[in-house]
Amino acid sequence: MEQDRTIQKVITGKAAIDGAGVHLVRIFGYDDTKDFDPFLMLDSFDSTNPDDYVKGFPWHPHRGIETITYLIHGNIEHGDSLGNKGTILDGDFQWMTAGSGIIHQEMPKATQRILGVQLWLNMPAAHKMEAPKYHGFQRWMIPAVKEETVKIHVISGKYKDTEGAMQGEYVKPTFLDVEINPNASWLLETDPEDNLFVYVCDGSAIFEKNSKMEIGSKHVILFEHGKQLEIHGGNEGVRFLLLAGKPLEEPIAWGGPIVMNTQEELDLAMRELNNNTFVK
Repeated sequence: MEQDRTIQKVITGKAAIDGAGVHLVRIFGYDDTKDFDPFLMLDSFDSTNPDDYVKGFPWHPHRGIETITYLIHGNIEHGDSLGNKGTILDGDFQWMTAGSGIIHQEMPKATQRILGVQLWLNMPAAHKMEAPKYHGFQRWMIPAVKEETVKIHVISGKYKDTEGAMQGEYVKPTFLDVEINPNASWLLETDPEDNLFVYVCDGSAIFEKNSKMEIGSKHVILFEHGKQLEIHGGNEGVRFLLLAGKPLEEPIAWGGPIVMNTQEELDLAMRELNNNTFVK
């Protein structure tokens, strides 16, 4: 295995409309589950026009996954069938375990700019029917490590000796929000067994040692396995989200907002939705 992680592929997201009419960029999803395992889908939001997003995501179900919504800028109101209510503001995030079944809504409010992502994290087959849970985190609850030319917000997992705000219960991903100063470098030691990718939010950087290829915002870089990752910020610096996790290597049966392991499990979920027994 190579010491340095090299680029496996670079993905440019595709414009999409979801929910009740939210304009977003789908970075990866249904066709990419093997490459990004245990991550299922990544949607990006970036708009200064409220008409792009205020119709939101009205009440809808989930089962078998965890959803992580992280906002750099914005305002989203959450409600769910457990009775939870909350607001995600600048720098906040929510982590929702759908488990056996939850119905929720996410309704963005008009702001100067919405910038953030929603990530779908798969759950192991043995835990897909666990009781649903909701965790909300405000910006001040997220540890930030300040180094000479880099700032790392530790959302989940661990960076050096700093524990993230959230530790996954079923899958334990590393989720970092990283800001690198212009023309500065950052070296990260990584677990060689993890699948690892970066989503560029702002600016640009060189993401491979000894390369000259600079990659800008709205791109995902998926890396080969390796023991370390070296990133060099561009002339304007860079801000990116880094996600890493161990693959589950389990079969996936995906039907809309529900992700199970077999078609039979999907069929059962649909029957339960129809007869109002979905939420346990």
